Amino acid sequence: MLAVPDQIPPLLPSSDEAIDEATSSPDYAGLVRFLALPFLESPESLRVDCEISPRTSRVLVRVAFEGEDKGRVFGRGGRNIQAIRTVLQAVAQSAGRMAHLEVFGSSSLDREESEERPNPPRVAPPRPVRPQAQ
Repeated sequence: MLAVPDQIPPLLPSSDEAIDEATSSPDYAGLVRFLALPFLESPESLRVDCEISPRTSRVLVRVAFEGEDKGRVFGRGGRNIQAIRTVLQAVAQSAGRMAHLEVFGSSSLDREESEERPNPPRVAPPRPVRPQAQ
C-alpha cells in the first residue's frame, strides 16, 4: 500500500516566492562551469568569474583555464565554445538579460616558444617602378 505524505507541497509558488524568484538571477558562473568541466583534463585550473550589470542588464562571464585544455574547450572549428555561448545566451535571454562570454587561457607554453623563435622583421614588398612620362 502507498504511503500518503501528511503535507503535500503546493504546485504553485506563493506570491512572495514568485517575486523572489523573478528578482534573482540564474547562476551563470555555475552554468558555464557545468558546461566546460567535461572538456578539461585538469578541472582544478578552471576559473569562472561573473559580472552582472543591473543598469544595462548585461552579464559578462569570464572563463580561464590552462593552455593545454584550450583545444578541447574550443573544439573543432570552435563548436564547443560556441555551444557554451549559445546556452549561456539562451538562459540570459530568458531572464531578460544579454550575456557575453570571454575566454582566457594560460599561454605560458606559447610564450616560451615565441621566446625561442622571435618573429622575423616585417619587410615591405618592393614597389614596382613606374615608367616616367616623357
